[in-house]
Amino acid sequence: MLNLSELLEPIASQFRSLGIPEPITHWGHPVMMGIVVVAMGSFVGYSGWQGRLAADKDVALKNRADHRKIAPWMFLFIALGYTGGLLSLVMQHQPVMESPHFWTGSIVIILLAANSLISLTNFWGDKLALRALHAYLGTTALGLLLLHGVLGLKLGLSI
Repeated sequence: MLNLSELLEPIASQFRSLGIPEPITHWGHPVMMGIVVVAMGSFVGYSGWQGRLAADKDVALKNRADHRKIAPWMFLFIALGYTGGLLSLVMQHQPVMESPHFWTGSIVIILLAANSLISLTNFWGDKLALRALHAYLGTTALGLLLLHGVLGLKLGLSI
């Protein structure tokens, strides 16, 4: 059976042939993803909760609109970063699926994809329970991203 590293090796080999400096291969993913998670993740989380909790209706509507504008971009960048992180590990000849960092990242992608589907269905007729589920799934994903970052730093320092 082909494992994930073997499957990605031809792509990683192409990137290796570009002569990318080792510090960029090693630390590029964590730096770029740190920016996405801190800047976009905090904004998406804050605007989402303000959209739910703000007493002023206009403030709530503005925050919901801001959340809807940025959240899809954050998901896209996180999905691309996930792919980049996998390739970075394979480029460095490191095992992929043995790392808790891989598993937390995979769970975050699943949570964010589920949250996207809930949102894209317009909360199945704007059901309050699905709006609440969306808020808590998103918050869980952002919290898990913090653990993911800690595990990633530990991983980066170990290789």
